[in-house]
Amino acid sequence: MPNTVGILSPGDMGHTVGNVLRENGLRVIACLKNRSQRTRELAEKVGIEDVPTYPQLVAEADLILSIMVPAQAMSAASVVAEALQQTDATLTYTDCNAIAPQTVRKLGDVITAAGGTFVDASIIGPPPRTPGATRFYASGPNLETFSELNNYGLDVRTLSDEIGHASAIKMCYASLTKGLTALCTELLTAASALGVSDALTAEFQLSQSALFERMERGLPGMPPKARRWIGEMEEIAATFEHVGLTPNILKGAADMYRFVGDTHLADLPPEARDEFPTLAELIETLAENLKSE
Repeated sequence: MPNTVGILSPGDMGHTVGNVLRENGLRVIACLKNRSQRTRELAEKVGIEDVPTYPQLVAEADLILSIMVPAQAMSAASVVAEALQQTDATLTYTDCNAIAPQTVRKLGDVITAAGGTFVDASIIGPPPRTPGATRFYASGPNLETFSELNNYGLDVRTLSDEIGHASAIKMCYASLTKGLTALCTELLTAASALGVSDALTAEFQLSQSALFERMERGLPGMPPKARRWIGEMEEIAATFEHVGLTPNILKGAADMYRFVGDTHLADLPPEARDEFPTLAELIETLAENLKSE
């Protein structure tokens, strides 16, 4: 049973997960060395304790959850592995990032070679502010410690004893949700550039009303996430290519998030909901950005 959980890193998702665990009786710690001021403030707000070094994090934590952008996952695991070798601590390391199965297997080897226990996990759903909204899928041969978090406010669902399965379900699921978001963003921007936005909107409201309502709800809050979704789309593309499918659909989604990430809207923090544009304002901004390129 874990008593202390380390979070790498307490950003939008990570600090919310940490808050749930802390509210359910666990001690939650993080090493905030070299982290942004925003991350420090999010951690402090929910009572996540800052420890000064990674060896101390590894020594004090029974379980570490890695929750960060895909590009940082391997370097974070390497830092923890180095700390493990310095401390001889007993630790379960759970990678919860949106990375390809073949990537997560390499990452797992880094942790197990340093003496740690590795769990492949993935998060489907928003930051767990509402019970039942977020699932943590897990796979691997040693799931006992991570599965205990079912008793501390998280919804952990085990898949198999194979490293890679939890990451695979995330890759396939996010290819629909975030891939569709990218496609909707692109087609609406194209319609604006082609001068048919009003007519297309009317047609969507007539024949695709549920999908258009989803666009109106979901797309305005997408720009603050666009830059970190680039890497996620690239990991999905690599996943599909690895099994012999075309990577190009999701590489295109990465290109769309790169395009959105170049606008000022991507600079908004995720919590600045009052400043999010309407769908029409978002598409107008993207169409204007298209003209300026």
